[in-house]
Amino acid sequence: MFQAVLLMFVAMSLIPTGDMAGKLLTGSYNASPLFVAWSRFALGTLMILPFTPRAAFPLLLNWRVWFRALLLAGGIFFIQTALQTEPLAKVFAAFFIGPILSYALSAILLREPATLLRSVLMLTGFAGVLLVVRPGFGASPGLGFAVLAGCFYGSFLTASRWLSHLGSARALSFTQLFIAGLILTPAGILQIPTLTPAITSLTLLSALGSMLGNLLLLVAYTRAPSTKLAPLVYFQLIAATGLGWAVFNDLPDAYTWAGLALVLGSGLTSALLRR
Repeated sequence: MFQAVLLMFVAMSLIPTGDMAGKLLTGSYNASPLFVAWSRFALGTLMILPFTPRAAFPLLLNWRVWFRALLLAGGIFFIQTALQTEPLAKVFAAFFIGPILSYALSAILLREPATLLRSVLMLTGFAGVLLVVRPGFGASPGLGFAVLAGCFYGSFLTASRWLSHLGSARALSFTQLFIAGLILTPAGILQIPTLTPAITSLTLLSALGSMLGNLLLLVAYTRAPSTKLAPLVYFQLIAATGLGWAVFNDLPDAYTWAGLALVLGSGLTSALLRR
């Protein structure tokens, strides 16, 4: 169990690290969010290919697998667009509307059980997202893109539960990376910037952080029950806040701190109820 927890902490730190590299690419080096999203999927495909079982390739003929990958591609593109102008902590807090939407969609479309307490916790998390985004009170377009990214990702999570019976985690991971990269290739290639050492290093870090973080997540889930590890997913918010302060000197304001606390608290409590 200790190894699984340690892997989760590392994984939940690596994923925001990949997004931090993406923010540097789009904000400091004027790279296109399309390029960042495409390169992440393309390089991620190459990284996971040696670990991909043969059973993954027939899944590429299933339209539902393509639909799921398209949702992920949209989520990553919109979060990179949001990171162009917004702090990491704010983007991740707004992005965490995804699990809230997934809870609602899973209850409606997949007929998964929904309790009154968990529903109240989801609404509390949604209130936290509203505190961060503050629609109608000087909200920026960037945070709107973060919410849109979270909506795509929440739909992706629901689709993942819908299709979980089709193959192993590694097989489905390969299909989402390969298909999303393929879909974004025409636009991504046109947006390739001049590959200076800094841009090349950040591009590799963006892809490696995301790919390795998600791979370690899968490894952790093979060593401990997902119900026990689920609360640690919210460590991403803490890691994103720390990285935003250390790299960009961005500290959340009082409203954002309150929103982060609501999202984190409701998410952890909801996850612990599943144990």
